[in-house]
Amino acid sequence: MILRHAAPALLGLSLITGPAQALDLNALSPSEKEEFGAQVREYLLENPEVIIEAINILEQRNAVAEAAADQELVAANADELFNDGYSWVGGNPDGDITLVEFMDYRCGYCRRAVSEVASLLSEDGNIRLVIKEFPILGEASVLSSRFAVATKHVAGDDAYKQVHDALLEFGGEPTEISLRRISDGLGLDSDAIIAAMDSDQVTDEITRTRALAQRMQISGTPSFILGTEMLRGFLPADQMIQIADAVRAEQG
Repeated sequence: MILRHAAPALLGLSLITGPAQALDLNALSPSEKEEFGAQVREYLLENPEVIIEAINILEQRNAVAEAAADQELVAANADELFNDGYSWVGGNPDGDITLVEFMDYRCGYCRRAVSEVASLLSEDGNIRLVIKEFPILGEASVLSSRFAVATKHVAGDDAYKQVHDALLEFGGEPTEISLRRISDGLGLDSDAIIAAMDSDQVTDEITRTRALAQRMQISGTPSFILGTEMLRGFLPADQMIQIADAVRAEQG
C-alpha cells in the first residue's frame, strides 16, 4: 500500500518543514490512521535522530522569535534605555553603540561582570555605558542602590562611580554605619548623602527603572542591552565584543 511507504517520508517532511507540508490526518480512514500511527512509531524507533533534528529546528525558530521580540522591546523603549536623563553614563560618552546594564549590588554575577565590562570597554573604545540601578534581591539591595543614587544627586557622577565600584566590592551588610564608612573613606559628605537616601528624587529614579525593567520583561541581573540586542544574563567580554561587531555590521 502506498501509505505504508509514504508515512515515514511524510512524517520526516512534516517534522522538518512544518505545518505547511504536514499530512492531513482527517483525510485518512480509521484503518489508514491506525496503520499510519504504527508506521510512525516504527519509523521513529528506527530513526530517533529525526526527533532530535525536529527539536533543534524548533529551538532555533524559538530563539529567532525571542530575539525579534527583544529587539522590538528595545526599539519601543529606546529613549528611556539610552537617554533617560538620570542614569550614570560612562565608557565613551560619544560611542557609536551603547551598553545598558541593569544591575544589583548584591548579585554575584553582577560582581563577576565588572571585569568583563571593563575589558569590553578597554578593548572597544567606542562603546557608551549606561548603568541602571535595579535592586531586586531584598532590602539590602534597595539600601545600597539608594545610597549610590543619593551620592550621585549630592556629589555628582564621579562620586557615584566611586561608590558604585566600592559597593560592588563590599562584602559586608549595608547599614548606615558601613555606608558612612564608605563615603567617609572617599572624602564625601556622608551626612548629606544619608539624608538624601529617602528623598522623592531617589525613590522616583529607582521606581522608573523598575517600571522600565518590567516593560522590558527583565526579571534578573545582570541584564544587558547592547545596541539593539538584549543579553539576558552574564556574558564574558569576548562574546560581547562579537555581539558589538555584529550590531555595527547590521547598522552598516
